[in-house]
Amino acid sequence: MNRLERLHAAGVSIWLDTLSRQLLDSGAFATLMDDYAITGATSNPTIFATAITGSDRYDDQLRAAAAEGITVPQDLFFALALDDVRRAADLLRPVYEATDRRDGFVSFECTPDLADDTAGTIDQAVELWNRLARPNVMIKVPATAAGIPAIEELTARGINVNVTLLFAVARYEQVIDAYLTGLERRVAAAQSVDAIASVASFFVSRVDAKADLQLPAGSELRGRVAVANAQLAYGRYRSRFAGERWRALQAAGARSQRPLWASTGTKDPSYSDVLYVEQLIAPDVINTMPEATLRAFADHGDATHRWAGHLEEAAETLRRAEHAGVDLAAITADLEREGVRSFCDSYRELLECIEAKLQPPQQTGRVTGTTTEARGADRLVQNAASMAASSPRTAFVTVDDVPS
Repeated sequence: MNRLERLHAAGVSIWLDTLSRQLLDSGAFATLMDDYAITGATSNPTIFATAITGSDRYDDQLRAAAAEGITVPQDLFFALALDDVRRAADLLRPVYEATDRRDGFVSFECTPDLADDTAGTIDQAVELWNRLARPNVMIKVPATAAGIPAIEELTARGINVNVTLLFAVARYEQVIDAYLTGLERRVAAAQSVDAIASVASFFVSRVDAKADLQLPAGSELRGRVAVANAQLAYGRYRSRFAGERWRALQAAGARSQRPLWASTGTKDPSYSDVLYVEQLIAPDVINTMPEATLRAFADHGDATHRWAGHLEEAAETLRRAEHAGVDLAAITADLEREGVRSFCDSYRELLECIEAKLQPPQQTGRVTGTTTEARGADRLVQNAASMAASSPRTAFVTVDDVPS
């Protein structure tokens, strides 16, 4: 077994935190599944903005869709991106079947302009779910105040939900309640629950990026707050999906809402580049990794570094951090709003790029020819072939690093 396969054997599903047409067309995504234990993928507005604005691979489809009368930028974006999600889902379908529908998912996010609109989120999520028409896709819904009732309603309608932009343990409690209530509504209506899947994406490294700024220089607590916060969240998962309420749903065929560690690329270069993987190894979790983190773990990650599950230590770390001046509640609230704003900015950039691509070349000043991404793709495929020839089970295809 290679290092990533050992990580998977330790109970961690490894998902790729990016998706693009280049990955699919070049065969790189399939290679990552075969050689790097990838069993799922996540996407967000920033990921697709990077993929579409930095490549000409979408241009022909974009022009064809426009010629058919699709002119609204958001509709054009869906036409492009949903094709990528379907293709990835089809590649992952054997994993989905082999794991009895527990793994093998690809996620697509509701547009960020709806983050504070419950009804709008529900309507768009239903539309996306129906258009994707794959059992192994998830619709990403942010864990905002408006997102919580949407999560319940979508679960009650039988839609797989990836809850995103989750930072606070208190908010996570609300997310679990929304999921359980949605399942209970289905059971009460004599509807099946055995095919419904959900994950709760708990963001990690961004918490340390802010907490470290509130700690004294040289504090031993630097680089430890985010992991402790995530560990307490995992403790909630273990307790909430074990009681009488859960056992009644489990008897009806329900599946637990797995914790997913997001934002696991290390932000501080002085920390280990696999910190947020090694410190959060536990049964039944998912870690969605950007390319750099995936490559780092494949090279030197230690899958035997498993968390012992001592919640007291995690709680004590957060108590000490609070005493040292860390306001974790304020940090997580700020991160939620910043995440929404960041995705909104990326989404606006994406729509503007789509509009620009439809203008005549002389109006946009766009230079045709090989893009940076395409040149990089050629190098990646060549490198993969070279490495595969020398060591077939360790071949690696690099992908764009778009952090969570």
